[in-house]
Amino acid sequence: MRAYYANDKKTERAFLVGLELKSGNSLASRESLDELGELATTVGAVVVGDGLQRLVSPTPATFIGAGKAEEFAQLCRANNVDTVIFDDELTPAQARNLDKIFGCRVIDRTALILEIFAQRARTREGKMQVELAQLEYLLPRLTRFWTHLSRQRGATGSIGGEGETQLETDRRKVQVRIDKIREELETVRRQRETQRQGRQRHQWPLASIVGYTNAGKSTLLNTITGASVLAEDKLFATLDPTTRRLRLPTNQNVLLSDTVGFIRKLPHDLVEAFKATLEEVVEADLLLHVVDVSHPQATEQIQAVNAVLVEIGAADKPTLMVFNKVDRFESEDFVRQWLVQYPRAVAVSARTGAGFPALMAELGAALRPIREFLDLSIPHSAAAAIARLHAVGQVIERDYEGEKARFKARLPPHFHAEFAPFIVSEQP
Repeated sequence: MRAYYANDKKTERAFLVGLELKSGNSLASRESLDELGELATTVGAVVVGDGLQRLVSPTPATFIGAGKAEEFAQLCRANNVDTVIFDDELTPAQARNLDKIFGCRVIDRTALILEIFAQRARTREGKMQVELAQLEYLLPRLTRFWTHLSRQRGATGSIGGEGETQLETDRRKVQVRIDKIREELETVRRQRETQRQGRQRHQWPLASIVGYTNAGKSTLLNTITGASVLAEDKLFATLDPTTRRLRLPTNQNVLLSDTVGFIRKLPHDLVEAFKATLEEVVEADLLLHVVDVSHPQATEQIQAVNAVLVEIGAADKPTLMVFNKVDRFESEDFVRQWLVQYPRAVAVSARTGAGFPALMAELGAALRPIREFLDLSIPHSAAAAIARLHAVGQVIERDYEGEKARFKARLPPHFHAEFAPFIVSEQP
């Protein structure tokens, strides 16, 4: 058990509780609890202490056992704790029992993450997705908030039967709202499908940036495309997806999409609610998995991201590993170890732009198969066609000798008809 002290009485004071299974990894439990502290700080709380309980399995009634819960409760009362945060999701019954023992607000990791998402959502779509996840989390837990209410009388008065309870009324209202949001998000999904069809007409490939929260995804998008996405040294600094066009040195247009950051124990309801956004990942031609290589738990973060990719059906997507924040190392030896472990990877600094030429080259190579390799012969008098070729294609070889200029170039398939009069042959 560790204790911290803060003098700020105006700020919500939080105590963290974690469970270490005897069959599990004690270091992983400690790291997860430390990350929970970062999440609590993100919503503005001050962590005044934390504790780990070691058990074979969670206790059905109180998760950590009544004795340990009472021990932690005494510590919380002594430190004027406002909120107790558990590192794992609690059942409604466990939450009710712990409320009574601690005598203050008790929430779990899922509720905390939902609170962060609610604070950070900016677009209408993002707010709807967060609200849906919150309501689906709340629905089975409504009993916890309405145990003090008795059954209401029916509308016909004394001659009628008992009316529905306030709990039943609220459950019905919540379910109606859930159904309404789902309908609206389905409309969003159809709109995204229309947008994807438009991209397909242009034959622009889509590369989606994925990674653990705070790995530097938004900074990478900003630096490489000149976008202005919010980028802060905080967990879940940005939630709303952003897509920008990127022109590669190969003269190829690519759409680069930033997505919500992943995290260990990401609530399933949240993944479901963000399905419309995460479709950008599922539909992508290439994933850029950004990793904060300076983080001590980088390996665990990679595994957490891969687990979410499995959940949304994107585990088999072609993936380019991007090891970020290499500017934090004076020696290249540490980063080189990662590149040996992941041969198809690049090391960059999204903040300084170091390693971007290699990243651009890998992007071009990974997305090259959708381009045709053509041998063209264009009259010198068709200057507009020659200029157009340089604008939309990647010219590999050029020869201006003779009556006609000869080119070997890679072109997106939808330009085939435009240059058909000049095509001599198609290269393998």
